[in-house]
Amino acid sequence: MLELLSEHGCCGGVQRFYRHASSAIGLPMRFSVFLPPQALARPEQRLPALFYLAGLTCTEETFMIKAGAQRFAAEHGLILVAPDTSPRDTGIAGEAEAWDFGVGAGFYLDATQAPWSQYWRMESYVTEELFGLVTTALPADPRRVGVFGHSMGGHGALVLAQRHPARFRSVSAFAPIAAPTRCPWGHKALGRYLGDDRATWEQYDASALMARQAAAPFPRGILVDQGLADKFLAEQLYPEALEAACAAVGQPLTLRRHASYDHGYYFISTFIEDHIRHHAAQL
Repeated sequence: MLELLSEHGCCGGVQRFYRHASSAIGLPMRFSVFLPPQALARPEQRLPALFYLAGLTCTEETFMIKAGAQRFAAEHGLILVAPDTSPRDTGIAGEAEAWDFGVGAGFYLDATQAPWSQYWRMESYVTEELFGLVTTALPADPRRVGVFGHSMGGHGALVLAQRHPARFRSVSAFAPIAAPTRCPWGHKALGRYLGDDRATWEQYDASALMARQAAAPFPRGILVDQGLADKFLAEQLYPEALEAACAAVGQPLTLRRHASYDHGYYFISTFIEDHIRHHAAQL
């Protein structure tokens, strides 16, 4: 059962924040939803939906407050959905000791290593449980769902779209962790959540997954934006790895590099309209 925590008029539609008892996680989880005016005018109709996966330290509120996406979603009749970035208050020792691991850092995977495997099941949560809630309790069309995200969430979007092609018809990302098997953030998270087997890590590496595709999984194209003033670019993000993998398998990729833009939401808010349009055209 969904518990409505708050509701706010926004861009002709409504911004809502929910909590529910998650069977996938085993604890309460929160997520946010923007319903465009089209959903209020005709509650019986099914609309396309776009899942946004946020980055490290973020919550279900961050994107809805900072990105300015609702105005463009209202224009195109898109439902926006943003889950929290991890389980919280699990009681696991050390769960909140690091900003890039544990609380706020679920990496959109299902952990296999104790103690994290008990609750850290964000892949199942997003692709099964939350997808099911949004397409049954809310008016989202299960045949028209896209996914995008930022940083850790950009990694999540690119990985989950490839691992669950029947779920997601479109994908884009802002400054994604495009090759986590190569970077410190990825080594820390994948090693502790999944163990030491590098072959298992590659199942959650967007560039490695793309390189193995027999054909372009998204023939209508993937959009990625990257700021060149991003302090994490050289050490953590590796967009060139995704670029090379897409080229090798013939996956259309628009990778735009922007001078002066950094890793934050000023960058995201600048280009959010382009991403909404990218998904609206495919959904």
